Order: sequence, then C-alpha cells, then structure tokens
Amino acid sequence: MKYSKNILETIGNTPLIRLNSITNNIKPIVLAKVESFNPGNSVKDRMALKMIEDAEDQGKLKKGGTIIEGTSGNTGMGLALASIVKGYKLICVSNDKQSKEKFDVLRAVGAKVVVCPTNVKPDDPRSYYSVSKKIASETPNSWYVNQYDNLSNTKAHYEQTGPEIWDQTDGKITHFVVGVGTGGTISGVGKFLKEKNPSIKIWGIDTYGSVFKKYHETGIFDENEIYPYLTEGIGEDIIPKNVDFDIIDKFEKVTDKDAAIYTRKLAKEEGIFAGNSCGAAIKGVLQLSKELKKEHIVVVLLHDSGTRYIQKIYNDYWMKKNKFL
Repeated sequence: MKYSKNILETIGNTPLIRLNSITNNIKPIVLAKVESFNPGNSVKDRMALKMIEDAEDQGKLKKGGTIIEGTSGNTGMGLALASIVKGYKLICVSNDKQSKEKFDVLRAVGAKVVVCPTNVKPDDPRSYYSVSKKIASETPNSWYVNQYDNLSNTKAHYEQTGPEIWDQTDGKITHFVVGVGTGGTISGVGKFLKEKNPSIKIWGIDTYGSVFKKYHETGIFDENEIYPYLTEGIGEDIIPKNVDFDIIDKFEKVTDKDAAIYTRKLAKEEGIFAGNSCGAAIKGVLQLSKELKKEHIVVVLLHDSGTRYIQKIYNDYWMKKNKFL
C-alpha cells in the first residue's frame, strides 16, 4: 500500500505548471510553481516544519510546549499542522490587515489567534512583533519561532524547494521570481540555484510601502519608504536576517491594485486560484519582460491559495471600495 504516515509527509513536490494566457504577450516560457498544493495551502508549510524540527533537535522546543509566532497567516497554518501531529499548543499573533479567512482557518485547526494593529512601528509595544515576544516571555515552556530571523526558514528552501525546481526544469531554469516577505524562499532557492548555475537571475517582488527595493539598491534603510499597503504576504518595514541581498539580482515593486487585478486574472485565465502576493509576482514578471528573451525559462513561485482571500481580492465590493475595479 502507498500512503503517508501523517499529513506532514505530503509537504513538497508541488507541481510546475506552464502559464499560457496571462503571459501570451511575452517571449519566454513562464512556469508557475504552485505552492497551494501543500497541505496547508502555502509555501510556508515547508519552512514551518523545518523550523520546528530544528528547534526540537536543538532542545529549544520540548514535549508539550507552546509555539508562539507572529504571522500573516500562512506560516501559522504550517505551524498548526505540525503542532497537531507533534502535540504542541500554538499561539499565532497577526495584524488586522490580514484576511478574516486566515484567522478562521487558524482557529479551526486549534490555534489561538491574537490580532494587533497594522499601522504601528515594529518596536511599538502594540505591533505583532512586540506582542509575539511579550507572550513568549510570559508563557512557560514556550518557543518563539521568529520566522524573520530564524535561518531554518532559508534552509528549508535550500534543501527542498530549490532542488525541486532544478529537477523539474531539468536544470534549464534561467530566472526565478518570487515575492519577498521573510526572505526565506528567495534566499534558500536562490542560493541553491546559483550554486548550480551562477548565471541564473533571482528577482524579488516587492510592494510600495516596503523598504526592500531601496535598501537593496542603496544600502539605505529609508523610513520614508514605509507606509500602509494592502498586498498581503510580501514587503516589510524591517530587514529580516533571512533576506540575503547578495543572492538577489533585482527587486521590482508592484502596486496593490495590480497585485489584486492579476491575482483575479490568474483564476479567470489560467484556472489557478491563487493568493494576493501571487498576482504581484505575475505582474512583476510582466513588468520586467523587456529583460527576457525567447530562450529563457522563467519560474515564478505562487505562494498560496485564493481560499484565504474570498472576502477581499475575490469580493467585488472590497475591490470597488479600494478602487481596484
């Protein structure tokens, strides 16, 4: 018989799917690495499990312990699945710009959810960074994950996602494109691919209101770049340790409106029901298409599922309210 011993054994080996309609005006083959096929419906399942396993090996996470993390939702789901199988409690701290579906799903799989305001500085005691650390300091037998600075995040993608993409493209990949939040995916995959072929280009997709692009180009952390934005899952107002700027060749910013519109285009034109940051990644490829040639093979990673955004991106009222339709 062929079966998985538990849900965690189904993480990874997600499909690579050629895009046809949405990319029909650009020259190269564009392949989507569709991470919603993971059991928690996002790329974050990979690093959530790796961070937990490494914490167990290092003695940071003990039997019956409580896992605490600040998350936009997807990492929380990955942590929740691992917590169920391994017998841990989970507290997820998030911000109020995230979709309600994300919180509902986390509660459905047994996590406690604490919601903090979005529009505060990272060092503000009300921020989800600060609240996560405070809860961890006050909770006995707990472990604070800190996905932003926990390098097991990058390691997961170096060991798993990068090799998958290399094998699936038979080593022919020339460009890897992905939205950047914690930085683990782009840094881990990018490191693996550049070790295989240093000429492969690694492009990060950023959003307006985030510091990544300017910091990468100038080395300046400009607080004037920081302001509230709607796109979920990418961009930051901090510089996570997982972002290896030396591996990234270029950042491209995509507007909230374009991210939302192209997320819906993915569903209607390709049949890929994807999340908010996926539309940003696709639009980023199209914006950079002048740098692409017919012989190139572009892999764009689609982070998560559209099921987390039913009341936002896929809701006409919300889209009109934000002047996206």
